[in-house]
Formats: sequence, structure tokens, C-alpha cells
Amino acid sequence: MGRVYLLILIQLTVSIVSFAQQRALDSVVVSATFIPQKDYTTGRNIITLRGADFNKLPVSSIDEWLRYVPGVEVQQRGPQGAQSDIIIRGGTFQQVLVVIDGIRINDPLTGHFSTYIPLHPEDIEKIEIIKGAAAAVYGADAIGGVVNIITKLGSIQTDSTPLSISGRLQWGDQSLLNRQFRVAGKIGKRRFSVAEMKNKAAGYPLRGTNGFFDNQTISVAYAGKIANNWQLQLRYAKDSRDFNAQNFYTPFLSDTAREKVVSDWLRVGLVRSGSHTTFTAEGSYKILRDQFQFNPSGSPNLNTTEMYIAQAKLSHTINQQNSLVTGIQYFHKKIMSNDRGNHSLAHAGGYVILSHQLMPRLHINESVRLDWDESYGWQLLPQFNAAYSRGSFTGRASVGKGIRDADFTERYNNYNKVLVTAGNIGNPQLQPEKSWNYEAGFDYRVLRQLKMSFTAFFRNQQNLIDWTPTPFSQMPRTTNLLPNGNYALATNLWEVTTKGLELDFQYIKKMRNNRQLTLLSGLVWMESLSNQQTPSFYLSSHARFLWNTQLIWRVGAFEIAVTFVYKERNAQQANAIKAAITPSYFLLNSRIAFNTFHQKLSLQLDCTNITNTQYSDLLGAAMPGRWASAGLYLKF
Repeated sequence: MGRVYLLILIQLTVSIVSFAQQRALDSVVVSATFIPQKDYTTGRNIITLRGADFNKLPVSSIDEWLRYVPGVEVQQRGPQGAQSDIIIRGGTFQQVLVVIDGIRINDPLTGHFSTYIPLHPEDIEKIEIIKGAAAAVYGADAIGGVVNIITKLGSIQTDSTPLSISGRLQWGDQSLLNRQFRVAGKIGKRRFSVAEMKNKAAGYPLRGTNGFFDNQTISVAYAGKIANNWQLQLRYAKDSRDFNAQNFYTPFLSDTAREKVVSDWLRVGLVRSGSHTTFTAEGSYKILRDQFQFNPSGSPNLNTTEMYIAQAKLSHTINQQNSLVTGIQYFHKKIMSNDRGNHSLAHAGGYVILSHQLMPRLHINESVRLDWDESYGWQLLPQFNAAYSRGSFTGRASVGKGIRDADFTERYNNYNKVLVTAGNIGNPQLQPEKSWNYEAGFDYRVLRQLKMSFTAFFRNQQNLIDWTPTPFSQMPRTTNLLPNGNYALATNLWEVTTKGLELDFQYIKKMRNNRQLTLLSGLVWMESLSNQQTPSFYLSSHARFLWNTQLIWRVGAFEIAVTFVYKERNAQQANAIKAAITPSYFLLNSRIAFNTFHQKLSLQLDCTNITNTQYSDLLGAAMPGRWASAGLYLKF
């Protein structure tokens, strides 16, 4: 049945694109290397999302939005921001780095929290999805890719709107309530925003429980000139996620878990802009409190993490053909936990980025970073990107080294408990993951309005960290374990290779009579192989084939948005809880909107999972079926 829907959507997409009239579209300016440059000069495959599109799509959280981006696999455990993992090019969820205005937000407890992005969607100017390694620029963890979020207050563009007020209310099945509110404005050379977003539902039926969630983000931001050419940027956000976590992490029948994750995040930045040089100094503090209760009869795991970051960079335009960026970074992370114990780690690095235009059509970007980590010592991380453009054609190639150290969960999970009868066991002896990443491809622009991209990629990884079933006799530490227990140990796999092909389409088209079409679509074929026979969990869970799409079609006052994802992956089964990972599934969502009062009011009708597909991205974490909702969106 899924393939029938795919054929229908292919025909629909081709028909719409063929009908569209021709109009030129300029190339997108990106900051993937901290140097603003046209995307065709970076040598990378980069997808750019516009923040303005969020409230046009049938999505309710930022992780759901990312799910329909070409080449991005979002493995959801729960809907509307409860919890998701981001996978790019077959990497594990810890191998994708999330950055907001230059500051990493990945939590040291676990990569499962990477999608807890503490922003209101309308605070976002754009999101750049950088596929493949970028560790030489962004540092450790940027192996599979980077989600680079640029806010409106952090953007180099000037927002001239004196005052903007927007709000959204949506009601639906399962006592669903979605709420958004934002006030933003400009007073002289000072800009501010105050925003709140909440997604709440009683939940869909699970095994003896309901999949409830209550997620809220509140943020306050300010940017203003404080002296000649100096700007101060401030942002504070409080993020809370309370949700049913049944079988999110285990396939056990006794798992009826509930989890609550609350974080506070503060960012401070100073920016001095000159005609050829920009200096940025910034710092952040994040504290996250995680309470996880496996079932009502057990004591909860209480984890608190803190992360301090201080960094500075200097960007200098030497001339029209050459630019230079150099910077330093330091961050300190620690955990206080009744489950994992108390630990801390320090990390520092320095980097240099050079961008050249060697010939009228040849662009070279070189980066090198020297990293030091309290756990693994010194590492040199180089990156080389090249792009050659001729007319509508751009050829590109990239090679780079990546590194990732184990998080606190991988090192110490269940390490501090008196007795562990079953589950995942941390390993303090883990070595850091190291990888070499290679890619080559081309972009072709049809009349500068349709961009088609093809990329072949290959990643060779040493010491990939994954959970592998391990008998009691082979456990490095058995103090709190049972001889007949069922355990999975965090292990370094000796060597893993991932290879794949990507085909992306980006189309943005404005036409006469208030018509516009926006289309992002991509297909990925991937394969990961290991030289070890022991099965691993996350290595076998990523899609072998992935096709995701988002489409917005506006005709006058009406707007139709469609998102879908189709994936093929390895089948899995857990008989104890009667759960299965099917070898493929297709998910289709839609929004129909009517815009009135001069486009200030939008009446919206959503239907997610139109085909009522029964599916899980991860074994046991059942996702909801068909879900209808309706609401209104106001902006003036």
C-alpha cells in the first residue's frame, strides 16, 4: 500500500513542478564555515530551511519539522517534541551537532536530548543542515552532520519591523492543545523578543497507559548596540518536557516509564563589526535536570548536568578572493546523578578556516582544528572542501576527519546502582570514535529556480560506540550484576564503514496571482557494515532507504501543505511486548489553511498520519495513528 501512495505523490509533484511558471531565484547565502558565502562555493551539500515556513507546515515541534528535510532521518520516540534522535548519513544520534547562533547545545548526559531546542520557531531566521563531517569547524560530535540554527536576533540581517505579535491555538484528538505566542520588536537600534510554545495531550493508548506529553518552551532575547560597532546579544530559555517514556529505552514488559526533562539555557554574546573584520566573544551556561522513573514501583533516576562554554572568533575578509576565520573554544561539562555518579570533563580547541577563490570558477575552503579533551588528549582535525562552478553546474568534493567522545550515559549508565537485573551498562574504558569522511557530488540549477543535488559519500569509522548484547562472563565489571541477567554493554566496535548516495531537490517559486510553491525533497540509499559479528543496536537501526518531502502550495487565500516520509530499514521484534520494527513504512501529513484579513489570520486544519500507519521508529516506542486537529494562527 505504501508504494501506491508513493507513486501518487510522485505524479502529483511532477505535475505541480511542470505547471509552475519560470522565475529566477538567487543562490542562498550560508554560514557553514563561519564565513557568509554563496552555497555553491562551500563544496558541501547544504539544505537551508526558512523559519517562516514552520507555521505553514503540518508540524508542531522543531524535531517534527526536521523529519521532513531531505537526507535527515528523525527517529521519533514520541510526538510533538517528546523525544527524537537526529540521524544524518547513517551516523548515530550522538554524531549530529546542534548549534544555536554559534553555541552547541548537545547535552553531555545523552544525545537523546539533542532535539530539545529551546527556541520558539518564529525566533528562527533559518536552519542550515550541513551533511557530513564538520568537526574541523564546529568541533567534536560533528561527524554525521550539523544542524546550524540562526535566530533573527543572531542574524546579520537587520529586521526593520517595529512590532510583531503572533499567536496560535490548535485543538485536536486525545485532548490535544497546541499554543504559541510571540512578541518581537525594535526600539531604535535595540531588538527584543518574548515567546512561549506549548504542546500538550492526554495521549494515545499504549500498553496499559496513555502516551501523554506536556512540553513547553519559554524564551526571552535581546540584541542592542552598546558602543561604537559593538552589539550585545542575550538569550534566556527555559525548556520543559514531561512525557510517557514507555519502552523508549528498553523492550521489557515491566517498562511503563515516565520522564521529565527541564533545562535552563543562557547565552551572552558580544559582536564587533567592521568593514573587513568581525570579532565575536560569547559564552553560555546550561543546566539540565532529568527525572526518569522506569515504573511506579521503582526509585527514579535523578540526573543533573551542567555545561559552561566560552569561545571567541575573528573573521577577516582579506580581499574579494580570500577570507580568514580563527577562533578558540572551551567548555566544561559535569554530571551529578544517583544512577551514573558524579563526574566532570573539560574540553578545549582552536581552529583556523581559510576560504579562497583561486580562479573565477574554483573555490577552496580549508579548515584545521587542534582539539584537547581531558578524556582522550590531543587530536588534529583537518577538513578540505572544493567547488568548481560553470554556468548552472557545480561540482564539489570534501574530505574531513571527525571525533566523538562517549557521553556520560555511555560511560556510566547503571554504574552507581546497588543491583541491576537487566539493561544497558556503561563502560568507563570507552575510547573516542574517530572517522574519515569523504564525499563528492554536483549541483545543477535549472533557470536558478530548481536546484538538484547528487552526492556520493563514504565514512570509515574506528571505535564506533554502540550497545551490544554481552554475557555476564564478558562484563568488565560485575559488582552489581546478576550471572543470569540480560545486559547490553557500551562497546567500541573496531571498524564500521558507511556508504551511500543522496539525491536532493530544492524548489522555491513565486508566481503571479499570489501563487507560490515551495518544495524540498530528497532520497538517500545507505549501507553500514562492521567487521564484528556481534549485533549492535543503533548501527542496525538507521534507514537503508529514506525519502522525505515537504511541500507548500499557495493559491490566493488557500494554502495546502504536505509532508511525507518513506523509509526502509532492518526488521526487529520484541515478543515480550508484542512490538516490531517493520521493514518499511510510509507516513503522510497535510495542512489546509485559509488566510483572511489581509493574510493576518489563518484558519488551519491538520491531519497527521493520514493513512493511519501503525509504526515505531525504535523498537517498542509506538507512535500515534491518525490524528486530526484544527486551529487558528494570527500575526500582525
